[in-house]
Amino acid sequence: MTDPTNPAEPPARAALVPEVPVALGKLVRRVLCDNPGMMTGPGTNTYLVGIDEVAVIDPGPDDEAHLDAVAAAGSGRIRWILCTHTHGDHSPGAAGLKARTGAEVLSFADRDGLVCDRHLVDGDTVEGTEFTLRAVHTPGHASNHVCFLLERDRLLFSGDHVMDGSTVVITPPDGDMAAYLASIERLRRWRPSLRAIAPAHGHLIEDPAAKLDDYLTHRLEREAQVLEAVRAAGPDGADTAELVRAIYADVPEVLHPVARFSVWAHLRKLRDDGPVRASDADDPDAVWAAG
Repeated sequence: MTDPTNPAEPPARAALVPEVPVALGKLVRRVLCDNPGMMTGPGTNTYLVGIDEVAVIDPGPDDEAHLDAVAAAGSGRIRWILCTHTHGDHSPGAAGLKARTGAEVLSFADRDGLVCDRHLVDGDTVEGTEFTLRAVHTPGHASNHVCFLLERDRLLFSGDHVMDGSTVVITPPDGDMAAYLASIERLRRWRPSLRAIAPAHGHLIEDPAAKLDDYLTHRLEREAQVLEAVRAAGPDGADTAELVRAIYADVPEVLHPVARFSVWAHLRKLRDDGPVRASDADDPDAVWAAG
């Protein structure tokens, strides 16, 4: 889920064309789903990994045309369907793709309608003829979020954990800002270091270290803005909507409901860290005050 309140200007690159397989390397192809929108950017990327045996990462929504395109690209060789998490633009297509291919469905957990044949935990691998994909549990955007590392290429399929052209929306209570920052830091420290990131939305990210640094810097700057806004509200505090208006004064109000989720996530982290308190941290409309 992209964050439309924090767009970035992407470099000029070839257009993302829906339902057309695009080779990103010897073992990797991308098929873009035709589901563009405020929260999905250009649409959801589905990746096919492998030649003789194929793993599909993020089948996308239950979209007949997209699933037909992915199945056709797999040419009868799709053996695994991997879901990074169970949001509606990533996993609902798993059942339809399984019906077309007979492939095994794998993810972190059964949830939001996704039924797995096998569950993956951190460090589990999927072994194809030409590749190994390693599950990397990255909670934060969702508690069940998993990235997949193509080990031979040091290419990370990042789902909604890291994306091109935008930051990520963190929506409590399942979304957790502290967990998200810890997961970003884990990838920054990954050795051997990542060579590229293939996000669920947007183009291939070819400088992972810079992108992860930018993500961490952005989140820490936003956290400082949230804390400053709470302190400026005085002893009586302010509710989340008031804080959003103060922090996102230069962002169109139509986007404030989206910003509210990330501000709420930052506030919950600050509450746990100590600088702020709330009438009810589980209430997205709670009143927050310093101390």
